[in-house]
Amino acid sequence: MTDGPIILFDAQCVLCSANAQFILRHDRRHRFRLAAMQGAAGAALFRRQGIDPTDPDTILVVDGDNVLRDSDAVIAIYTGLGWPWRVAGVARLVPNWLRDRAYRWIARNRYRVFGRRSTCWLPAPEDAGRVLS
Repeated sequence: MTDGPIILFDAQCVLCSANAQFILRHDRRHRFRLAAMQGAAGAALFRRQGIDPTDPDTILVVDGDNVLRDSDAVIAIYTGLGWPWRVAGVARLVPNWLRDRAYRWIARNRYRVFGRRSTCWLPAPEDAGRVLS
């Protein structure tokens, strides 16, 4: 597995899991790795950022010492997928405080609006090397 940005996500959240699957399917360059907050690697990375992995309010993209969260993380993921997904970068034209406000509302209400899995999502065998345990 090559080094690259790690996306930290909630594997019990239906929306977050669907997003993780989307990323694996569309990241043709295999740029991103993923780590669920429910796993040891993901929980440790969340804690390193001062976030309780049992009650996160954000998605993180960790790339070495650079950490993006909230809407900046989402935009970085989609622009990192390449064309046509990189057009999501136009969202940077919206002020950060407004983007993050919308992001945080979705994050706080994700289980109620999108549902919660009874078990964590697991990647397909061909993608297992891109998902940290």
